[in-house]
Order: sequence, then C-alpha cells, then structure tokens
Amino acid sequence: MAFEVKDIDETQAPLLDHLIELRMRLVRCVAALVVAFLGCLYFADRILGFLIQPLKGAFADGEGQLIFTKLYEVFFVELKVALFAGFCIAFPYIANQLWAFVAPGLYAKEKKAFLPFLFATPFLFASGAALAYYIVMPTAFEWFLGFEGSAGGLQIEALPTANEYLGLVMQFILAFGMSFLLPVLLLLLHRAGIVTREQLVGARRYVIVLVVVLAAIITPPDPGSQLLLAVPLLLLFEGSLLLMRLFDKRDAKAQAKEKGEADTRPDADQSAS
Repeated sequence: MAFEVKDIDETQAPLLDHLIELRMRLVRCVAALVVAFLGCLYFADRILGFLIQPLKGAFADGEGQLIFTKLYEVFFVELKVALFAGFCIAFPYIANQLWAFVAPGLYAKEKKAFLPFLFATPFLFASGAALAYYIVMPTAFEWFLGFEGSAGGLQIEALPTANEYLGLVMQFILAFGMSFLLPVLLLLLHRAGIVTREQLVGARRYVIVLVVVLAAIITPPDPGSQLLLAVPLLLLFEGSLLLMRLFDKRDAKAQAKEKGEADTRPDADQSAS
C-alpha cells in the first residue's frame, strides 16, 4: 500500500509546478506577440496600405482620401495595425503553447479528438477574414459611397478618418473570422456530449433566426454584408450537422465492434479452458 502511495506522489506534479509552467508559457506567448508586433510595426505603412485597398477600389479612380483630425491619430492607427497584424502572426505559436500546457492532462483519445479542431481553427478564421476582405468589404464600401451626392444645395462627400476606417476593417475581419468558428464550437459541444445532432436539427428554425440576428448585430447596417455573413454561417451550420452524422455513424460502428468482441471473448475463454 505504501508503494502505491509513493507512486501516486511521484507522478502527480504539485500545483506550484503547474503555475510555474503556466507562467513560462504565458511569458513565451507575450514575447512572441511583442516580437511579431515590432516586426509588423516596421511594415505598418505597407500593412495599412493593404487594408486600405478595399476602400480605394470602391472610390472612383483618382478620388477618395483618408483624413485625420488629430495630430497623433495616424501614429496610433499604425500601432493598432501593428498589434492586430502581430497577433494574427503570433496566434499559431500562442495556440501551440496553450495546447502544450493543456495536452498532458488529456487522455490519448481526447487528444486525438481535439487535435483536428486545433488545426481547423486558424483555417476557418482565415477563411472568414478573406471573405470579409475580398468580397464583403468592397461590396459594403461601394454601397456606403453610393450615398454621396448633394442635398439642399450642399455637396455630401465621404471623408472617412484613418482611425474610423481601421476600426471598421477590424470589425469586419474579426466578425467574419470569429463567426466562421461556429463549426468548431458546435462539434466540440457534440463531442463533449452537451448537444446532439437531433437537438440541433430540431432547433434549426431558431438557429436560422439567431444567425440572421447575429449577422445584423456584428456587421455594419447594410443588407449586403449581413447576407454575406448569414448565408455562409447557415452553410457552416448544415456542414456541422453533416459531420456530426458521420461521427455518430463512426462511433456506433466502433461501439458495435467493441460489443461484438466482448460477446465473443467469454466463448473463447471457455473453449480454451
């Protein structure tokens, strides 16, 4: 009995060791973010120029400009651009550090089930961000600029500030990127046994309403961008249901196989005796 207690004491790491490891990995994450931020700060002008392209394409040739109303505004805009881009670049390393901290506490089956979601997360986020940058933002900006004209004898002209434009771009990218993580959330809840496919199928009409409301809240108030977010989210929801069906079939076959092996094992043991 003493031998068993000794084994348990040796294999269980004390809480202090976990806290030290957590601090070490958090320091690495912050260091990676700082390095990526400094690197992106050097190229902040080019990154900002890349983010400006959807607005530039929405204006007529030779027209359009970004203004700033405060002397320090563009400086802080470049800091935000560098921080935003640096986080996107450092995110895979940060996710790897978090996984390295959590993985030792998981069983081999849990690791195998969780790893696909870990790899799918940056891909889905990048897909949503690309949709926002290449399709949604140009469409939305053209719609917004369509309100230029005149009223009451005065010219109405769009003069967006650099800070406001950057905030709008980040809203688009984050909204679409995070929304595209819906399959990861649903499949994790399904694998954890919190929700079933049948429950989601029964709640499909409510999910459609929720997706439409969510698209209206997190996107600018133009119907084009709302539809361009709502339709992909509904497709991702249906795709998640399809994957759940495949997972359920695979699990049912595995359980049937294990049950069959368990049923035949006593007969084999009896014949051997």
